Order: sequence, then C-alpha cells, then structure tokens
Amino acid sequence: MPASDLPLLIHAARIAGRIATSFAGPTARRWDKDDGAGPVTEADLAVDTYLRTSLLAARPDYGWLSEETEDNASRLTRDTVFIVDPIDGTRSFVEGARTWAISIAVARQGIVTAAAIHLPLRDKLYAAGQGVGATLNGAPVRVGQTHTPPQVLAAKPNFEDRHWPGGRPDSDRHYRPSLAYRLALVGQGRFEGMLTLRPSWEWDIAAGALIVTEAGGAVTDRAGAPLRFNTADALLNGVVAAEPGLHTAMLTGLGAAVS
Repeated sequence: MPASDLPLLIHAARIAGRIATSFAGPTARRWDKDDGAGPVTEADLAVDTYLRTSLLAARPDYGWLSEETEDNASRLTRDTVFIVDPIDGTRSFVEGARTWAISIAVARQGIVTAAAIHLPLRDKLYAAGQGVGATLNGAPVRVGQTHTPPQVLAAKPNFEDRHWPGGRPDSDRHYRPSLAYRLALVGQGRFEGMLTLRPSWEWDIAAGALIVTEAGGAVTDRAGAPLRFNTADALLNGVVAAEPGLHTAMLTGLGAAVS
C-alpha cells in the first residue's frame, strides 16, 4: 500500500541514482537491442539488478516488470507489481546529458499506487502516493495554468495536423527525451501538458502518471480511456496528460470521446 511502499521506492531511487552516476555515460559499455529498440548500457543493467534484488527482497509477493528484465508472464498472476525503467532516456545518458531518469512504480490491480522518479544529475526526486499527493524533493507540487498559450511537451510528429481532426488546441511545443521526466514536469506545474501518440511502454509511464494525477492533473490514453497497468503486452495506447482543462481540449482535438 502507498503508506509503506512509497518510502521504499524513494530510498531505492536514491541508491539507484548513485549506482547510475558511478558510470560515465559516454564511456559506459553499451549495446543495441534487437529490432531497433534502442541502446542499453552497463549502467541500465546494474541499476536494474539492484532494484530487482532489493525491491523483491522487501516485497517478495510482488511481481516484476522492467524494461531491462526479460518479461515473465507470472507477473500477471500477482495482485501487485513493480514497474521499473532503470534509466529512462538511455540515449541522453550515453550523450552525457542530465535529463535521464530512474522511474519506479507500484501498481495494484492495474492501478498505480506509489511512484518515484529520480533525476540524479539534476538533484530532483519526484514522488507520489495514491491519495497522499505528489512532491518534488519533499515539497508538494500541483499542476498549473501558468503559460499563455499552454506549454506542451511532445515530440514534433505529435503536432502534425493529421492527428487532430478536431483541431489542435493553441499551444507551444517543447521536448524532453525522457517520458517519465515529461510527466513529472507536468505534475510540477512547469508545463501544462504532455502527450505521446505512439504506443507507449508501461515502464515509461507508470510512475509519472501517478505524479500527474496526485498533483491534480488528468491522464488517459489517446482515446480518453483510463490507463491500466500490468497488462499482457505492457503497452499503452499513447498518453495524454495535462491540467484538466487542457486535457479535455487535447482529447477533443484528437477526436477522442470526452466524458
């Protein structure tokens, strides 16, 4: 449950950050995954090993889903699972940039209940627990309506007219390579929204989705459906996350059903 899982995730995220930063990104050994799935480094694997070992030792009855662990269908039989991306933004890590993140979540019966996103090189640790709010370095955060027009984090193809039969809401596009960090920035109120219209892996989204909702925002897939986690294919139908007014406007523009 959030009261007990959240401190566990925060502690693990901090140690994982120390492990990751013990490797120099540009010189860390790296490989390219099969099927063009992107790079993986020895730092990704070291963080994954630490998190899998320590978190499952603390919660042996939980399942495990991670980008860097071979998937096992046994997780589908577990009521509660860890959902982990050891380093979200591996390309940024390799380049020596500071915008990569460690993303850790707990999902119970498909709903995320605790989350932590750590950017060790920016000294940022975002966290959230179901029903207890979201924080950045221990201070509460809230979604906001700060900018006119709204500032939206998205890759350039997401703004193409073909995606917006109802018309794209007036907004300015910005970009960060880590999906987890994009979501955390929306929860922090630095940006009004984010979206990705491509199928998205659960480990990129789980922690950030809870941070946004606990900060007062709204998160759905691109069709307006609630997000469900620990699914068989571990994929989501895109993600739309924003302060509530912009979220509704984006779904309308995408031609999604808005309740």
